[in-house]
Amino acid sequence: MWITTFLPLAMLVMLIFILQYYVFVLSRAARITGNFLPGPKSLPIIGAALEFGRTPVDLLKNLVRVTKEYGYVCRAWMGPHLFVLVADPVFIEPFFSSTVNIRKSMNYEFMNPWLGTGLLTSFGKKWKSRRKIITPTFHFKILEGFVDSFNTQGNTLIKKLKKHAGGPAFDIYKYINLYTLDVICDAAMGLQLNVQDDKNCEYVAALHEASEIIVKRSMSPWYFPEFIFNMSPLGRRQKALIKTLHNMSYKVIKERKMELSNNGKEGAGSTETDNDIGQKKRLAFLDMLLHYDKSGGNLSLEDIREEVDTFMFEGHDTTSSGLSFTLWSLAENPACQQKAYEELYEIFGTSDREATTEDLTKMKYLECVIKETLRLFPSVPFFLRELDEDVKIEGVNFVAGTTVLLAPFIMHKHPQYFPNPEKFDPERFTPENTRGRHPYAYVPFSAGPRNCIGQKFAMMEMKAAVSKILRNYKLSSGGRENVYSVELILRTVGGIHIKLENRK
Repeated sequence: MWITTFLPLAMLVMLIFILQYYVFVLSRAARITGNFLPGPKSLPIIGAALEFGRTPVDLLKNLVRVTKEYGYVCRAWMGPHLFVLVADPVFIEPFFSSTVNIRKSMNYEFMNPWLGTGLLTSFGKKWKSRRKIITPTFHFKILEGFVDSFNTQGNTLIKKLKKHAGGPAFDIYKYINLYTLDVICDAAMGLQLNVQDDKNCEYVAALHEASEIIVKRSMSPWYFPEFIFNMSPLGRRQKALIKTLHNMSYKVIKERKMELSNNGKEGAGSTETDNDIGQKKRLAFLDMLLHYDKSGGNLSLEDIREEVDTFMFEGHDTTSSGLSFTLWSLAENPACQQKAYEELYEIFGTSDREATTEDLTKMKYLECVIKETLRLFPSVPFFLRELDEDVKIEGVNFVAGTTVLLAPFIMHKHPQYFPNPEKFDPERFTPENTRGRHPYAYVPFSAGPRNCIGQKFAMMEMKAAVSKILRNYKLSSGGRENVYSVELILRTVGGIHIKLENRK
């Protein structure tokens, strides 16, 4: 029975792949870019897909291997699609700095059912318009208002970690992920979900599972065609999850919009509002968008929902990755941890007071620690761009229609720019040691027009969390080697294992 049902569908999928393959093989991009660059051998229909394995762990290992074999600029066919891997700052700069080739690759379209075409996935006029609207909400004076949230949620994190102090190694990533979710819910929507206390929150569970489905689909070419994915159990499950996520977003937007309508005295440029007892209350990212709309910005409910969901999606997992790897790096490098702690002691002494924005700016060495962590373990290890126009770099023609994979995970370990690249050395990022380095050799937050709009927010959050943990606990190695996996972000298989000891 199942044969008669699925065999015609399988044959149709195969036919589509064959047609796509020959269209691409005969394309200008293939003839000029694909045939000019070195890369692994391609087989008919599947290209070099077998070279890269079937899991996120295999993919990361093999991308590194292919670069070592064929150079920092090479090509690979993935089924009918031509990818060019670029891990040299000289070649990367024209792509990141371009104001024309800013289109994300087709893989990002898998996020559209959830995120729509917000700042992450849009391009052209819509992207430029959204970027212009959203940029002012990340002004430093506005970001200062979030330090209280970092501290409040950080105090909860410290309490949750207390049970592990003096005990065996444990996976700290789970705790960090819930901390960043609490922070981003507060910052993006003004919601106090308290997920660190309620791990069974339906919204949080849906957010995690929806992210996992996007990764699964990205690794499964047979799910690329929209109509096939939508008919699959995975597609149907994604639809249900997205309904949960959108219902929450719309509910919060409508409630906050009603509050704003009832509080007509607030100006469109205000970053604070009064609560019921006359105290100043910091506005969330959502409130900024609503104020913009109220002042004549003409954003629809759908437009606002796209950007709130995008901020929720981008703003927690990436920071969770960066934070967890920073803590692990400090645990593995006791001398660096001690130096970071001594810096904090100079700032706070024996005081238990909360960190201020001014305190965060004084954490110069800790900032170097975080930057070095993001060099070795960039939260987003690869960026994908679809070229709309031809680009010629160092005699190499990159033709419109090519998908370019920009690879910070590999480039950050280029020995020409980072000698002894596998060594953890925060001193690389002191002012005197960064002077003269190629400006695109280090791009953990992307670069150019499409750089991460929330990078200052992320750095402040990571400084606040790491400093709070170091003031309370001494970290040591969990004695377990990490196996890295490239999904939407850089992860480890099995978590980040460290030990804690009370400092007080």
